[in-house]
Amino acid sequence: MPHTPPADADIDRIIADHAQMEGPVLPILHALVAAFDHVPAAAVDRIARALNLGRAEVHGVVSFYHDFRTEPAGRRVLRVCRAEACQAQGGAALEAAAQRLTGLDWGETSADGAVTLEPVYCLGLCACGPAVQVDGVLHGRVDAARLDALMEEGA
Repeated sequence: MPHTPPADADIDRIIADHAQMEGPVLPILHALVAAFDHVPAAAVDRIARALNLGRAEVHGVVSFYHDFRTEPAGRRVLRVCRAEACQAQGGAALEAAAQRLTGLDWGETSADGAVTLEPVYCLGLCACGPAVQVDGVLHGRVDAARLDALMEEGA
């Protein structure tokens, strides 16, 4: 699904709005995601320049946290926990089911922009694994059948 990149002026405004905060990188990145559903490619250089940081430092933050993506997500976002606690409770089978159901590999968005499949490494539901997050809503004790039902609910 084609998208129009955000204007540099819009990116610069968000950076300026947060640049004076203590530790401004995370607030800037969160604001970019709130505004554009992703961190635009042009933003990494612009943040680095504005904050006198290396481009690699900013990129490292973007790539480290699962809340930041560099491309717009699909209309639906399925996040599957791949942390050890969920793995111990059947996570591998759930991962395979999610990939089968969506036809996607980790980090991919369907060609029609319908769904994005993302791995995460803890959703905080360790006692209720395996866990997923569908469109921002957490679900625990999910198996293949429940995942299918969850994805059908919002389709």
